[in-house]
Amino acid sequence: MTVSTDNPLLTPWTTRFGLPPFGEIKPEHFGPAFEQAMAEQKARFEAIATNPEAPSVANTLEALETAGELMGKVGRVFWNLTGSDATPELQAIEREVAPKLARFHAELMTDARLFARIKALYDRRDTLDLTAEQRRLLDCTFRWFSRSGGGLEAPARERLKEIAEQLSQLGTKFSQNILADESAYALILDGEDDLAGCPDFLKAAMTRAASDRGHDGKHAVTLSRSIIEPFLTFSARRDLREIAFKAWIARGESGGATDNRALIAEMVALRSERARLLGFDSFAAFKLDESMAKTPAAVRDLLETVWKPARAKAGREADALRAIIDNEGRNHPLEAWDWRHYAEKERRRAHAFDEAEIKPYFSLEAMIRAAFDTASRLFALTFTERRDLDGYHPDVRVFEVRDTEGAFVGLFLGDYFARPSKRSGAWMSAFRSQQKLTRDERPIIVNVMNFAKPEEGKPSLLSFDDVRTLFHEFGHGLHGLMSNVTYPSLAGTAVARDFVELPSQLYEHWMSHPDVLSRHALHHQTGEPIPAALLAKLLAARTFNQGFQTVEYTSSALVDLDYHLPGVPQPLDVDQFEKSVLDHIGMPDNIVMRHRSAHFSHVFSGDGYAAGYYSYLWSEVLDADAFRAFTEAGDVFDPQIAERLGKFIYSAGNMRDPEDAYVLFRGRLPTIDGLLEKRGLTA
Repeated sequence: MTVSTDNPLLTPWTTRFGLPPFGEIKPEHFGPAFEQAMAEQKARFEAIATNPEAPSVANTLEALETAGELMGKVGRVFWNLTGSDATPELQAIEREVAPKLARFHAELMTDARLFARIKALYDRRDTLDLTAEQRRLLDCTFRWFSRSGGGLEAPARERLKEIAEQLSQLGTKFSQNILADESAYALILDGEDDLAGCPDFLKAAMTRAASDRGHDGKHAVTLSRSIIEPFLTFSARRDLREIAFKAWIARGESGGATDNRALIAEMVALRSERARLLGFDSFAAFKLDESMAKTPAAVRDLLETVWKPARAKAGREADALRAIIDNEGRNHPLEAWDWRHYAEKERRRAHAFDEAEIKPYFSLEAMIRAAFDTASRLFALTFTERRDLDGYHPDVRVFEVRDTEGAFVGLFLGDYFARPSKRSGAWMSAFRSQQKLTRDERPIIVNVMNFAKPEEGKPSLLSFDDVRTLFHEFGHGLHGLMSNVTYPSLAGTAVARDFVELPSQLYEHWMSHPDVLSRHALHHQTGEPIPAALLAKLLAARTFNQGFQTVEYTSSALVDLDYHLPGVPQPLDVDQFEKSVLDHIGMPDNIVMRHRSAHFSHVFSGDGYAAGYYSYLWSEVLDADAFRAFTEAGDVFDPQIAERLGKFIYSAGNMRDPEDAYVLFRGRLPTIDGLLEKRGLTA
């Protein structure tokens, strides 16, 4: 096969640590690179399928593991860039290549000859002399090909390919529509009256946002959470809060070219058809069959167990906020755009501090150090910034990660600030995954955030929720960095969806522990640690407003689940369906889903979290119980518990069933008690 010598995606990377040569990669390189990657992978799959030798681990399973190396190399660069630094050129390529790749992969995964070889091994699995990891690989590979339709008749396999192609087109369009809506919107504020109530840190962020959009000297409210949520919290202008809030929750439902509702209806129908072709009565049943939860009934039971006390607590919270409105003599109801504003006032009353008071102690630099120091104390890792290594954007920072013996662990990239070319939210991804099958390859992991970028020379000050996000994504990052498995498909975060959030959510616990805060919550100007009295107030308020937050989240999870169960009306009216689910569960009229359907990227930009948004809560049952192992030991950095945590959770990838992994770490399965206590829902 001819290999291009002028396309950096198709030549060996000689950069330090094998970091992609971002400065050399141009949009026009991706099309030819994907074509060559598809040709190479197809040829390798064909060689496996037609191998005259009897199937073996080496000539079938391990050959499949290495067949897509070039595709992985090209794809990881491309998909990371389209999410974090998209350009019109990249988006055009994405619209063209995404459905083509989806059909291509569906064709490979539905190849009856490959499935026959895998099944022949699977049927003899108890007679083969397999290591535990090889057995896990065989079990997983058989399930992946089975769930892709490898064992179906030709007509069904062909229809699955068509569905995969259509879903990819729709998911790409959904994601690009949201980015377009978010990038296009800015509520421009002009004059001090428009800024009433806004603290200096928010004004600075809005000044930068306005300047980035060509409005020098003004302030802009954007739809980035790092700006919109503080604005809804602090702005004294109720009329402007309402305008901004309504724009925020209306992303993806403009009625114009970027409206996502018709796309949702089509995706829901296609997912249902796909599930039925594979022998399931619903997409939720299909998706959950390989999760820890196993069934939609188990998911609903968890969500409803949490929903009832959460709604009751939200009702009590609402009463307290209405009392503030009445005491101020304001003649208006408590609306959704009022909640954050009056909740902040209630926090000041109940806990005697506000967000503006704590932000000076939570600079981005200090919190990055806190996340790194926690990893050092738990897992003996060191992080050294490498300013000589270039990321894919000037804001991206690169860190070299080593263990205490000096062995190279991987590279960590931090991309912390919002920009119009980046989709909203926060996530972890990989430019290279760990594996030991063909060589000892160490990972290149990236964390992407959307914090408000400060003015030049000023520090980025984070809210406590921002800090939680940073630790959460860094927990995912450690899951990728610490991976220590043989096979690429079992590495890092390639685990069950309702298990993958355990390492991230568990890591959040250290963020709010006094031992960590007293070391790293330092005033950005004076360097003084956060005062003990203020720290005590902050920690005492950890369950403040948890009714609201749990209702926001759980309602989204219940709507997601119901979209993917039997009986969804056809044709589907998205607005009516969402409303009917919320009415059925008794959604408070002054709280809005954390992610309304038309911008629910977790569920409709791809099917990663489709029928799986509940998994954050499922994992929270695990993480609350897991952290108790440390508190019960009396040391949140207990070395023996940390060693088990690293060995069986953070480093183990998908080498074993999640329940087995958890029991090896904890000694037993978890209970829900820790979650209810953590969220303050026990009373």
